Amino acid sequence: MTSTAGYDVERIRSQFPILQRELKGKPLVYFDNAATSQKPQVVIDALVEYYSMYNANIHRGIHTLAEEATAAYEATREAVRAFIGAPSTEEIIFTRGTTEGINLVAYSWGRANILEGDEIIISSLEHHSNIVPWQMLAAEKGAVLKVIPINAHGEILLEEYYKLLNPRTKLVSVVHASNSLGVINPVKVIIDAAHAVGAVVMIDGAQSTVHLDINVQELDCDFFAFSGHKLYAPTGVGALYGKRELLEAMPPFHGGGEMIKEVRFDGTTYNDLPYKFEAGTPNIADTVAMKAALEFINGIGKENIRRHENDLLQYGTEQLRQIPGIQIKGDVAEKVSVISFVAEGIHPQDLGVLLDQQGIAVRTGSHCTMPLMQCLNITGTTRASFAAYNTKEEIDRLVAGLHKAIKILR
Repeated sequence: MTSTAGYDVERIRSQFPILQRELKGKPLVYFDNAATSQKPQVVIDALVEYYSMYNANIHRGIHTLAEEATAAYEATREAVRAFIGAPSTEEIIFTRGTTEGINLVAYSWGRANILEGDEIIISSLEHHSNIVPWQMLAAEKGAVLKVIPINAHGEILLEEYYKLLNPRTKLVSVVHASNSLGVINPVKVIIDAAHAVGAVVMIDGAQSTVHLDINVQELDCDFFAFSGHKLYAPTGVGALYGKRELLEAMPPFHGGGEMIKEVRFDGTTYNDLPYKFEAGTPNIADTVAMKAALEFINGIGKENIRRHENDLLQYGTEQLRQIPGIQIKGDVAEKVSVISFVAEGIHPQDLGVLLDQQGIAVRTGSHCTMPLMQCLNITGTTRASFAAYNTKEEIDRLVAGLHKAIKILR
């Protein structure tokens, strides 16, 4: 298999058991990584080891298993802190994923700080998870939700964004990299402009964290959320970073065990950070296994993975451009390894079904970005998204599969 110079893709592929599977009698080609990534054996092993060797509830026990489980759980918090460049583990809140992280900020910070007439800014690129919570908050509080427009390529119009900012702007919440198009937003510029008018900034890092170098201190974002399952970790676990002073001032998100110091019938004293936002028994096993996923990425080197993925992105883009009737959406220079496209006269779902018959997994539809699709005047796209284990040979199979499917459907 063709590899980027110095990048052993065969060795990497050998660590993913599912890539040995066949579909419809053909080797699996998995190009749905923007929806969820596959899991390396080290992550699977970490799950098995937890349940086999030290399964116990955390933070509350003095027996050996509880202490071992607690140590492993908190080791992941430190791994996350280092992975995104946060100053302290107290500012890392474990969640079920990006969606819960955004909802936590909307529910806790938003309900405490957004008032009638205040303004919240999002962009036209947002996933539903970064639209609906703010719509709900705006409706409840009588606030105004404003949307940054984009150009025909899916790039934010910064001049229009600047026009939206004013002293009434209390929150700006934008995606770092579009899950639908792969377009990377200039988030540092967005953050600095928002801070200049006194606004707080939330960054949706669901697609960026696995591909781009993240340092929340350099970005100076106030909140940053990501999902583990996008970066080779299990589903159902993620993290929210928040600046300490904001988190300390925020009320809890859920009530229950662990998020308290003392409970009385006449009142309750809440726990310190980060536990104030982690009520109940958490998703211990998947959180423990997320550390193995981060170590897997660090072991290869994020820069090496990014170089490989960018090589695939360039190659795939060149190949798809040569197919008559294929139009790539979000065909810009600054993007992560996502190719989203439409085939003239063909519904994306029909294309996806025929590709699946050839063992090729892609995502079709609106990708939970219906407003973006409306901006682009389309109903949806076919999306191929690449990860550390994908190859140019797989892209060749996609191209051949598209030619075959288009011939059938036209």
